[in-house]
Amino acid sequence: MSYRVLALKWRPQRFEDVAGQAHVSRTLSNALRSGRTAHAYLFTGPRGVGKTSTARILAKALNCERELDDRPCGECPACQEITDGRALDVIEIDGASNRGIDDIRELREAVRYTPARLRSKVYIIDEVHMLTQDAFNALLKTLEEPPPHVVFVLATTEVLKVPQTILSRCQRFDFARLRGAEATARMEQICESEGIETERDALALIALKGDGSMRDALTLLDQVAASGIRPLTADVVRDALGIAGRELFFEWTDAILAGDASQALSSFARAVDHGSNLQELAEEFLVHLRNIMVVATEPTLLEQVEGTDEERARYGDAASKFEVADILRFCRLQMDSVQQMRRSAFPRVHQEIALAEMCALPRSLDLRKFVSVARSKFGEGAPVPKAPATQARRS
Repeated sequence: MSYRVLALKWRPQRFEDVAGQAHVSRTLSNALRSGRTAHAYLFTGPRGVGKTSTARILAKALNCERELDDRPCGECPACQEITDGRALDVIEIDGASNRGIDDIRELREAVRYTPARLRSKVYIIDEVHMLTQDAFNALLKTLEEPPPHVVFVLATTEVLKVPQTILSRCQRFDFARLRGAEATARMEQICESEGIETERDALALIALKGDGSMRDALTLLDQVAASGIRPLTADVVRDALGIAGRELFFEWTDAILAGDASQALSSFARAVDHGSNLQELAEEFLVHLRNIMVVATEPTLLEQVEGTDEERARYGDAASKFEVADILRFCRLQMDSVQQMRRSAFPRVHQEIALAEMCALPRSLDLRKFVSVARSKFGEGAPVPKAPATQARRS
């Protein structure tokens, strides 16, 4: 039997299996239990967070032959047919390739017919924002008053492109971007079931690279696991995926603190020579600076930094050495560099200039700290220097 990739093999089959979307699962389960299901749903959120999987689970729950209150049994013929993609009454439509008015007219004709086998017909339209304006207009009336045996589930990553007239006729569910800890916990369960020996730091690194997408994280896990190296460590993951690692970025920020442009540029050159992608380096360094900025602004926000406990501790230490005004300037410089690199013939130069400029910029002076030090040294009555008076404008 051919190998099935982890993203397909471990696709959620129950509401509770959808990682990081407890608010959606809870509401849908309660609606099923109370019999208050809607005729049209809109699932929106980032890629790979479970929108289409949840739509399939909902289709199974609506048609399960065992008629459980709030979840599909997963074992009856109806559930099996939907799981295997063989159910004639669960129709998945790709909005990108079926986006015209003629496609929607065919759908309007088809919804009039009763289900061939199941209780309810479920139409899942993925990437619905790709439909044309005429197609949306053609769908409007059917979506507002479909036959009683039809349920629509629209899924999109760009909800702002969906007309308000469509949104007003659907129950909207916003799927959240997965936090690193949630993706890591799910991958730990999968690795244990698959017999893949791994370290938690390695999975945390994969989750970080997955950027909030469970599907992307499992694809990366598949790629790393294919190396055959066991156990999977953070170093194995970095080598397999070409990730520079945050140690490199801490080197850069140490050089910036020291005002040593030579050290920063030499470290950057070694990373490039090692084969790191320039654009990814720039974007990951921006995330690194953002993490320092968040902690420097308020130390209690350290929990918002995704990474290992050791990395969080290092971010706390690094943030204590930066003034907030300085790290904000560095973030702006890096954002400009990232944008310019995308359309430049010389992307490396832009990043080198940004690093050199960060090292060369004069540091900000926090007047509150200055006054606090002055008062501790000279007493509470120490005079605070006033700004020179400006000359009055001549009329």
